[in-house]
Amino acid sequence: MAEVLITVEIEPLEEGGYLATSKDLPGLVAQGRTLAETLEIAQDVARKIIESHIEHGDPLPPKIAAALKQRKGRVRATVAVGVPVMRRVP
Repeated sequence: MAEVLITVEIEPLEEGGYLATSKDLPGLVAQGRTLAETLEIAQDVARKIIESHIEHGDPLPPKIAAALKQRKGRVRATVAVGVPVMRRVP
């Protein structure tokens, strides 16, 4: 299985939760209660969209097609890590 990196934009929703979309992969829309859940759903949706393109012989979006051609076995990713806020003791 190959891995590609796509940019996902996540925005908070007024009613709570988050919405993820991607300019790299048109059609990707994912909603979750937390950032982590939203990212997990977005990954699953992205995989299904790409698999559907391949299965039906549809062209992949340019960034994804290029990434699959140039993959070298290594993956670099940027992830958000939640950490507790440290307070200074007076």
